[in-house]
Amino acid sequence: MFDLAIRGGTAVLGDTVARCDIGISDGRIAAIADRIETAAQVIDATGQLVLPGGVDTHCHIEEPFPEGGFQEESWESASRSALAGGTTSVVAHTPQFKGGMLLDQHRAARARAASAMIDYGFHQIIADPSPAAMAEIPTLVADGVGSLKAFMTYDALHLDDAAFLRVLQAAKRHGLMVHVHCENHDAIRLATEALLAAGCTAPKYHATSRPPVVEREATGRAIALAELVGQPIQVFHVSCAEVAEEIARAQARGLPVKGETCPQYVTLTADDMDRPGFEGAKFMCSPAPRMAADHEGIWAMIRRGVLDVVTSDHCGFSFEGVRGKARNGRDASFDAIPNGIPGLAARLPIIFSEGVSKGWIGLPAFAKLVAENPARIAGLYPRKGVIAVGSDADLVLWDASRPVTITNALMQHAIDYTPYEGMQVTGWPAATIRRGELAMRDGEVLARPGSGQWLPRGPAAG
Repeated sequence: MFDLAIRGGTAVLGDTVARCDIGISDGRIAAIADRIETAAQVIDATGQLVLPGGVDTHCHIEEPFPEGGFQEESWESASRSALAGGTTSVVAHTPQFKGGMLLDQHRAARARAASAMIDYGFHQIIADPSPAAMAEIPTLVADGVGSLKAFMTYDALHLDDAAFLRVLQAAKRHGLMVHVHCENHDAIRLATEALLAAGCTAPKYHATSRPPVVEREATGRAIALAELVGQPIQVFHVSCAEVAEEIARAQARGLPVKGETCPQYVTLTADDMDRPGFEGAKFMCSPAPRMAADHEGIWAMIRRGVLDVVTSDHCGFSFEGVRGKARNGRDASFDAIPNGIPGLAARLPIIFSEGVSKGWIGLPAFAKLVAENPARIAGLYPRKGVIAVGSDADLVLWDASRPVTITNALMQHAIDYTPYEGMQVTGWPAATIRRGELAMRDGEVLARPGSGQWLPRGPAAG
């Protein structure tokens, strides 16, 4: 007798797609068979796809700001959005501030995440690799933190080359993955100063201040420094093919370099930031969205395997409110507008629609992009990211042909807008199962706050 049986669906099982039943016991997949007869609960998945629960390894949730306060997306609201969109596990970020330490922030972040309804882990951001701060890394590793995050831009987070090398060296000593935001800080600063001096302050100039070349240069530099140390890295949120080519060249030389992209880089464009008034602020993120012609280049790099992970980079700021995009006024210059967009619930539907429904990728590739490969890099595979006996029973029942118009209400996040408002997609999650529990059905989130679990990750992520 199984606790739950998923019957009649077409499941994505690694590289194969097959009609099968799935038996679940004690929160894990216990059997995959042609027919499962006995179960305490049965869910009929006839006519639906059965996908592994999404794994989103690039999220910013309820993070504190250096100046005080927190991002408005709480763990409870983020969980609701994730489950509504078919994601069951995330890896978010714990910040370190300049001059600060690591452990206090980590412990506070774990306490905030106690209200989560999804399973979760953390990347540790290193903004100041002082000897005292780096001495706390072994304690973080013992608690299950399996990765470090480095920023090559932003005043509050920027690491120069020497500091970045210290992060790489520490990661190598402890067997950790390093994830990198690659943009040339000084080039952006100088371009921003010149634009502001010329009176170019509108949201559209965000893209002008950080063109692809500053992302490409920093990506090449990050790869070179990682090669010098002999440390694996993953380059986050690659925006266009010319940046991905830096990763492709490194991979061709046998270097352990991975590349990640996000839905905004196959849907949004720099022109979205040129909308009337302050509307363009809704589309501001970094790296900036490029041109429509760049979308095809990203899909080509996905098909080549150069970019093998798609995350949301969920970093939500409402349009209104004291923590929102307009917190410095609707006439604020582009450099004073909070940078980031929400995307937890939209990730799977957009990539399925743009990728599978439009013929860029097949079902196995989709499941790898949004679940299996992120889980592998995060050190969570095979517990997460795959439909296999022994894995956690994290599943999404998917209506592959269902047409949906994205609205902010469907996103179920705390943010007052979605940059994907009005976008037509084909394919939508009908139900989300997290560790054998029906957590979402027909858009209604059923999971209880606090039912998510901490995901300790070993130091051998990669």
